[in-house]
Amino acid sequence: MRVLIAGAGRAGLSVAVHLAKMGHDVTIVDRDESIANSAFERHGLVSLVGDATDAGLLKEAEVARADVVVAMLRRDADNLAVALLAQAAGAKRVMVRMRDPDYRGVYVRAGVHRILSEIDVFIGAMATAIEHPGVRHAMVLGAGESVAFEIDIPADSAVAGRSVSVIAGSAGFPASCVFAGLYRADGRIEGPRGSSIVAGGATVLLVAARDELAEVIAFFHRRDPGSRAQDRPR
Repeated sequence: MRVLIAGAGRAGLSVAVHLAKMGHDVTIVDRDESIANSAFERHGLVSLVGDATDAGLLKEAEVARADVVVAMLRRDADNLAVALLAQAAGAKRVMVRMRDPDYRGVYVRAGVHRILSEIDVFIGAMATAIEHPGVRHAMVLGAGESVAFEIDIPADSAVAGRSVSVIAGSAGFPASCVFAGLYRADGRIEGPRGSSIVAGGATVLLVAARDELAEVIAFFHRRDPGSRAQDRPR
């Protein structure tokens, strides 16, 4: 894909470098000449120096040919300007990093395809980590009502050694919970099937309603009655 990123701060540059490593054609625009020069010299990125809200500069960056334009400037007003100019030029998709939640409605009316709120992402992940220590990593989905998260399965869990279909059909399985992935020993993730076995000590990726997280964690961490019997002193 041809990707144009307006704003190459720490986050913008990190996104640009990642996309370039994945084989995409990335161009960045930033007012800071030292940032643009560093992006070119250290990472080989096509870099333009200037104000991304300048229609002439965006034209020079070939915004009309972009598959995706990402506005990651410091001010929402500037991101909005970039989004409108990109759409007018014919960019296929436009995404923005929203800083002020009051701009959400404006971005929606402007036809922005994706609105990413760093505040929502940070608060969602941080609050989940604080409230639920059993969760390893978490990402808020949609309007914040659902969460994708990783959880380790204790070796003595009641679900350990059972298949996904058996677990999902068990009494007490939270209604909103969905298996999204199973991690292999080598760290790779695989799509779960009904016959996939959830081993004790494994890590699973789940999606659930945010208000059911505690219930989901309790379900997967409940101990096997058999293991409790073995733990009793003789």
